[in-house]
Amino acid sequence: MLQDGKIFIGKAGEKAEYLDLRLANRHGLITGATGTGKTVTLQVLAEGFSNAGVPVFAADIKGDLSGIAAPGNAKDAFVKRAAEMGLDYRPDQFPVVFWDLFGEQGHRVRATVSEMGPLLLSRLLDLNDVQEGVLNIAFRIADEQGLLLMDLKDLRALLQLISENAAELTTTYGNVSKATIGTIQRQLLVLENQKGDEFLGEPALNIKDLMRTDRDGRGIVNILAADKLLNNPRLYATFLLWLMSELFEELPEVGDLDQPKLVFFFDEAHLLFTDAPRALIETVERVVRLIRSKGVGIYFITQNPADIPESVLAQLGNRIQHALRAYTPREQKAVRVAAQTFRQNPAFDTEKAITELGVGEALVSTLEGKGSPSMVERTFIAPPMAQVGPIDAAERQRIIASSPMKGKYDQTIDSESAYEMLAKRAEKAAADAQAEQEGGGILDMLGGLFGTGPARKGSMTVTQRVTREVTRTIVNQTVGNLAAGIGKSIGGRQGSSIGRAIVRGTLGGLLRR
Repeated sequence: MLQDGKIFIGKAGEKAEYLDLRLANRHGLITGATGTGKTVTLQVLAEGFSNAGVPVFAADIKGDLSGIAAPGNAKDAFVKRAAEMGLDYRPDQFPVVFWDLFGEQGHRVRATVSEMGPLLLSRLLDLNDVQEGVLNIAFRIADEQGLLLMDLKDLRALLQLISENAAELTTTYGNVSKATIGTIQRQLLVLENQKGDEFLGEPALNIKDLMRTDRDGRGIVNILAADKLLNNPRLYATFLLWLMSELFEELPEVGDLDQPKLVFFFDEAHLLFTDAPRALIETVERVVRLIRSKGVGIYFITQNPADIPESVLAQLGNRIQHALRAYTPREQKAVRVAAQTFRQNPAFDTEKAITELGVGEALVSTLEGKGSPSMVERTFIAPPMAQVGPIDAAERQRIIASSPMKGKYDQTIDSESAYEMLAKRAEKAAADAQAEQEGGGILDMLGGLFGTGPARKGSMTVTQRVTREVTRTIVNQTVGNLAAGIGKSIGGRQGSSIGRAIVRGTLGGLLRR
């Protein structure tokens, strides 16, 4: 529900609680134990943003959020609560686009290997520091050689190239072990077995397709089907981190707007930080701090504020706390910490109230005025106007079939990239080898690739010829000269891929800013 540039959250006695759209890009936090109403609160906020013309992206962990696409049911409890708040309960439905990394319950979502970058890919593959270092070398070589990394077969072909030339590359880039390459290859196989490879490829998601409104000016609610995705929590977390990184890198600076350009809900947010290296957490903190100036609001949903690193938690100004249980000393400490994150209200004991809250009731503190947090209030959350609970499979498929995204992402594209480019080089090497045999030993006259003599020539395979030629190019040409040559000789997508090596780094790349 929307009123004067504010989203109505609920009522604390006679006082109405709102989320000011001008301050909605200062991020937020929704916490509480399982079954206390976090998903319904998320839906209320999503409906409010949509009515305000603000697009929303949200991960749907249990499928419940899909009900926002269908009109609500005038349940007695909802009608009664609305009446108590002075509202008329009017069933409504909202424009929705469904997405799914696996393409089963929504439009396919993909990112290229190049867009992911070595840092996020290392996290996805669960690589150690040494293996991540070798992956960084692989990405550097790909950029210097103009090899587009789109999917896993491209990355495999590149890793094979590096393995064949490990000794020569060690001189230029540091230690490159064949054993390390083998470990990375095995982790790629594990990812493929878990269907993670379906996320890596083309066509890659265009961020602008998440920032749309319908004909009536209401923001599209983008819902990611995450029930199956959650079986691979590392893939789920890496995807969301990539998406946040892409928003940060692609969107221009806009300063403080009257309302956000996009609001991002991260459900099961603790998975983003579980076992995450310190460098990644620091980068996420930096992105969360700076992305608000690009008009994006990020809202984390998890069971306890302690699930979020303090450096990130400090950036979340709008907070809604549902009930927590305190049966053990650890849980009691968590309740105490949660209570301390609010601006205290002398009217009640915040710590005690957290354990007493009923379903659909929460402690609410939002930013007001010049950005200071309001005093915490014990608030009954407003009822959603759309359906609470999942829609059926037939209705979901009907919405997908009539979606404005239909056909854009559903079919895989296999464009010419590293795998095909290296295959062409192999064919050329084979043709050159045949010409050598017919021409009477050209390699003998030139001393062979890398100065090898006649004895070496006969033992070299076609793959070795290709990889040695590539390595020679890497060693003999500086990055600057090669980049200039590539910039003049290729354009379009290859040129943009090489350009990404310069900006890749917010969460995924070579330059860790």
